[in-house]
Amino acid sequence: VQLQASGGGLVQAGGSLRLSCIFSGDTLEDYVLGWIRQAPEKEREVVSCIDHRGDRTFYSDSVKGRFTISRDNAKNTGYLQMNALKPDDTAVYYCAIERHCALLRPSDARGKGTLVTVSS
Repeated sequence: VQLQASGGGLVQAGGSLRLSCIFSGDTLEDYVLGWIRQAPEKEREVVSCIDHRGDRTFYSDSVKGRFTISRDNAKNTGYLQMNALKPDDTAVYYCAIERHCALLRPSDARGKGTLVTVSS
C-alpha cells in the first residue's frame, strides 16, 4: 500500500490550500483516511480522519471549523481543504490509513508528506 500526499505550498495567512492523497495497492474503501501533520520542532499531530464511506469526519480542535476532509473512493483519493490558514498550520502534512479513526495514531503517517508554509 502506498500513499502520496501533494498540494502543499506557500500561502499567506487567511489563505486556502487543498491537499490530495493518492492511494494505491489496495481498496481504499477498506480503510479510514486521515491527515497527520508535523510542525517544526513539534510532535506529529492527527488533525483529521474520515470513515470508510465519508459518512463521519473527525477534526482536532486546532483545525475544527477551518479544515474539511473528504474522499473519493472511486478515484482512490482523499482530500484536505484548508481554509483560514494560520502560521501555526505550517507543517509537513501526511496522509494515513487505518481500520478505524479511533485507532489512527501519529505514527501511522506514510510517505514523504507535503509541506505547507503559512506566512504572516
